[in-house]
Amino acid sequence: METVPVLFLTGLVVGYFVLAGCDVGLGMLTPYLARTPTERRRLVSALAPYFLGTEVWLVGTIGVIAGLFPALKDVLFGGGMWAVFTALLAGWLFRDAGLWLRARVDAPGWRSVCDAAVTGGSWALAVTWGLALGGLLSGGRPLSPFSLACALVVTVLFLLRGAAFGAERMVPAHADTAAAPSAADAAPSADEAARLTRQLARIGLVAAVVAIVLAVLPFGGLDVDRPLALAGTAAVPVVALAATAGLSGPHLSRHTSAVAIGAVPVVAGAALALPLGAAPTGTLVLTSVSILPVLPLMVVGQVALYRMLRRPTEERGFFVASVPPAPVAR
Repeated sequence: METVPVLFLTGLVVGYFVLAGCDVGLGMLTPYLARTPTERRRLVSALAPYFLGTEVWLVGTIGVIAGLFPALKDVLFGGGMWAVFTALLAGWLFRDAGLWLRARVDAPGWRSVCDAAVTGGSWALAVTWGLALGGLLSGGRPLSPFSLACALVVTVLFLLRGAAFGAERMVPAHADTAAAPSAADAAPSADEAARLTRQLARIGLVAAVVAIVLAVLPFGGLDVDRPLALAGTAAVPVVALAATAGLSGPHLSRHTSAVAIGAVPVVAGAALALPLGAAPTGTLVLTSVSILPVLPLMVVGQVALYRMLRRPTEERGFFVASVPPAPVAR
């Protein structure tokens, strides 16, 4: 009876990392991919609708931990980990506030502040998720050398996922029409984001090697229950990064970035003997009857959302200020 809740929790966490990696990573890349107001409008329009759906997985994860695995809360939020998750929550709130409020005031200064909140909040989310992973693998010490190396790897994985998403989503919606903008107003090309995936994959490989070296050194801080399981699961993102770093990397990045970042929670779950004592039978039955049937609908909905939002984005909508149409020449 305990296996089903564990698989349920694992699926929710993996789903969040794979999907949220798109909008978090793209938000981190705002200064690189969006240097002009037009480009920033397109980038915000690209990622904003996406974060609303992906956060469902995170909310579901928190609910499952609170309801089905109460003993796990002490491990995740106790000791030095409490500060990490507090910073994570702050980054989450700032990023979302920047997205929600950006188009509410039509002033360049206001939009600049909101853009900074989106970028800073996205970086805070990626770094704190990396510190959370490293802290769990370091016995609750998120600032150990190994934990810091893990934070670097996870941060690069978020960037890689965002670049792969941007390579599809940042194509101008009017790129194939006669109304294409001038070179001065054009958005960053999909090729630019795609080329970035190969560079990020190579940086990630270097960071992974550093983490491996620190893992075998006595002062690195690694503290896991199943080191062989850690080695086996950690090989998955390393192989995905190696595939992305090759000459065909940009063409593979949509899939390899998903595999790499989706392996992050699996690494922690495989390496640690977490206190996963099941909740009372009544709670398990209630979850099985009322929540598990909804999971397939969540998966189908998220797949449909991802397919819709892979398309080139428009530069208007709820999250971006309206742009008046260009005058028609007579």
